[in-house]
Amino acid sequence: MALNIRKGDLVQVITGKDRGVKGKVIEVYPESERVIVEGVNRIKKHTKVGQNNRGAKTGGIITTEAPIHVSNVMIVDPEDGRPTRVGYRKDKVEKRRSDGSTYEAERNVRISRRTGKDL
Repeated sequence: MALNIRKGDLVQVITGKDRGVKGKVIEVYPESERVIVEGVNRIKKHTKVGQNNRGAKTGGIITTEAPIHVSNVMIVDPEDGRPTRVGYRKDKVEKRRSDGSTYEAERNVRISRRTGKDL
């Protein structure tokens, strides 16, 4: 399944314990349909205490973000700051081949369903 959300997008959580929180997408996992959002779904991870080559201690309890399902977030519209659905518009572009000749092609551009502006 193709996801409408990409790394770097500003999204808002629409359901769950972090509902209403806005954050930037850090990572996208299309195979499991999950995303990691900055500051959302924070968990405490216990890691083994060890030493690196300079003698500094590493490990202990680390707080980190866990993945959440992509259906629980919506992209924030850059115009009004509210969540919106994603649509696509086909733009005609001129592409160039390695031999210098050009040809017409179509490119999908993500747009906001709320305002119609590019995302």
